[in-house]
Amino acid sequence: FGFDLCLALPSQVKPISVQYGIGIAEHDQEGRVITLEFENFYLVNAYVPNSGRGLRRLVYRVDNWDPSFADFVEKLESFKPVIVCGDLNCARQSIDIHNPPAKTEDAGFTEEERESFQINFDMRGFVDTFRKQHPKAVGYTFWGENQRRNNKGWRLDYFLASGSIIDRVHDSYILPDVTSSDHSPIGLVLKL
Repeated sequence: FGFDLCLALPSQVKPISVQYGIGIAEHDQEGRVITLEFENFYLVNAYVPNSGRGLRRLVYRVDNWDPSFADFVEKLESFKPVIVCGDLNCARQSIDIHNPPAKTEDAGFTEEERESFQINFDMRGFVDTFRKQHPKAVGYTFWGENQRRNNKGWRLDYFLASGSIIDRVHDSYILPDVTSSDHSPIGLVLKL
């Protein structure tokens, strides 16, 4: 895999199957998706493309990658509930980013990216588990260079759950004090 795609799954339950990619060569060449199938749900770990400096990959991301990825997830959901996790490279709401008015032209907070997130996840019934558990909490998962100490961050990392499994979410949290990366780990506790 060509990118830093990381998944830690502290569980005694082994997955039934593991799949790499979404079945579209154009997207899979970057190695951005790992899907684990469990008895009661799929866990899809993703590193969504960043729109990049000057938004050079914005059109690819919102017109091609996002809908293709969402279709892949929706197909899985036709069999059993899905949990999508990882760096989705989008701060969904103003509460998810420090100083939102200054960031509307930045990759990860453009109107196009937030609209794509809404169309491809929210409108398809996926629930942001952190926001569901902590509706008014300011919690960031990413900080630019020298921004962590002042907590000038972004929430780019998520657990999104199918509506049919949201009642099994016991907790969804961020570990901001883990500083070994520019992203903080996130966690999800399910009652199965």
